[in-house]
Amino acid sequence: MDDLQLNAHFSFGENWSQYAEKINEARIEEAVRSLIRLVGREAIEGRTFLDIGCGSGLFSLAAARLGCRQLLAIDLDPQSVQTARRVLSAHVPGANWDCRNISVFDLDPATLGTFDVVYSWGVLHHTGAMYKAIAKASKMVAPGGMLTLALYSKTPFCGLWRVEKRIYSRSPKWAQKLIEIVYIEVVRLRLALKGESLKKRREEYWKKRGMDMYHDTRDWLGGYPYESISPTEAMSYMKELGFKPVRPFEYYPPSIGLLGTGCDEYSFVRDG
Repeated sequence: MDDLQLNAHFSFGENWSQYAEKINEARIEEAVRSLIRLVGREAIEGRTFLDIGCGSGLFSLAAARLGCRQLLAIDLDPQSVQTARRVLSAHVPGANWDCRNISVFDLDPATLGTFDVVYSWGVLHHTGAMYKAIAKASKMVAPGGMLTLALYSKTPFCGLWRVEKRIYSRSPKWAQKLIEIVYIEVVRLRLALKGESLKKRREEYWKKRGMDMYHDTRDWLGGYPYESISPTEAMSYMKELGFKPVRPFEYYPPSIGLLGTGCDEYSFVRDG
């Protein structure tokens, strides 16, 4: 099965459709704060914004709330597109937005133009060709514009997780649920050994970008295709593409990756 095709991917659209039911003002405010931290209010207000892999539409919504002049949200999964349209229609009905079912590999500045901000959080490592996807995204950035990415940090256990994700994404629902239960119980034990509570983490998880622990866990366990990249590799590749870093990076705390990894976050500006 070709990893570039939708039917080889985890059902991201279904997961984010379920998550979207939880979107409220508190979560939206957290998403807005996340965008300000990574991109900057001044880079969004009155500018054009492309959200690649919009998922639930939460961060497209945040960009609209921050006053972007034009918003284009895209996703490979039709269910994500439907969900994002519903979320945007409900929360920013008067904003200038469009949401389309487009693959990152089909993006073409000749037909869509370029954007002041191109944003793709936790998406391009799930495309089946991460480096090619980054290059395609970079071509959509206007001269002097910003490219903001979040990509899985590379760890010694990435190979193991790639196998797990492939198995999970192609398993029946009952098997997925079993994997989730085992994983969550291991996380519970690890937290308990550190004197922390899984219940408290679950209750406060929304303070991380407005997200939800259960749906993020499913996204992690099932997120196939899966690739990862180190900060050094990312910086070197972006330099080759003609980009330089412009905001402080928020690297995920170093980890051997036994229970998984998080995303390193990057903001780059395109030269000239």
